[in-house]
Amino acid sequence: MTKTPSVEVPLGDFFCNGFGARSLVNSLPIAVNPTGGMNCYFPMPFRKSAKITIENEHAADIGGFFYQFNYTLVDELPEEAGYFHAQWRRENITSAAKDFTIIDHVKGKGHYVGTYLAWAALERYWWGEGEIKFYMDGDEEWPTICGTGTEDYFGGAWCFYEKRNGKIVEVPHNTPYLGYPYYSKTDTTRSDIFGEDSVPMHGLYRWHLMDPIRFENELRVTIQQMGHNSRALFERTDDVSSVAYWYQAEPHAAFPVLPAVETRWPR
Repeated sequence: MTKTPSVEVPLGDFFCNGFGARSLVNSLPIAVNPTGGMNCYFPMPFRKSAKITIENEHAADIGGFFYQFNYTLVDELPEEAGYFHAQWRRENITSAAKDFTIIDHVKGKGHYVGTYLAWAALERYWWGEGEIKFYMDGDEEWPTICGTGTEDYFGGAWCFYEKRNGKIVEVPHNTPYLGYPYYSKTDTTRSDIFGEDSVPMHGLYRWHLMDPIRFENELRVTIQQMGHNSRALFERTDDVSSVAYWYQAEPHAAFPVLPAVETRWPR
């Protein structure tokens, strides 16, 4: 067993439920169902032992926490079977003209299988023009894989907007491999005291199950914060959290220190 965990992610974000808010997710590896059921179907092979822990960092006790793990014991795993990893990151204000890092310093052989983003838009207008970039196996200035826009990477188009009753509205959706399950401009956690106003919040997932991103030695994944104001592209600064999901041979590089709970609170 490695000295540091292969998975270190806030519980909600791991299940594509960022912002401290629950939303239904209907995808192949992650399903969040009524009322509060969180399900994961990513295989997590182990050769000698496995340990999963949950730590409550909320100010209040949790009255009930229920779980179930299904596993199969085999005589031997294939030599090439990689270990499952997941890592959370956040910049509560991103830097202008600097790509947000989803994952970095992945060393070894493996394949990248998914991304979840919890994106709080802090500026006006469309927020999702940024390109996702996969740097692997010696890439420096230019990535091997470069996307064409955030909504394209998550399988949508034209800003996830539709016109309904003469008004432009966001259209959340779920599919097996990618989705936009959460959109909200309200926060009800203290609505009896402070009202419900909040910044626009966007939750998105993309699974590379049919199209894994394979690497031999190293991997870094970033995404731009680019917007559009109907006239031109512009550099944005937003509040972005991410979960990267991948498989690799051990040992893995040390994760960044998980920020203190107060700095992980939703905006």
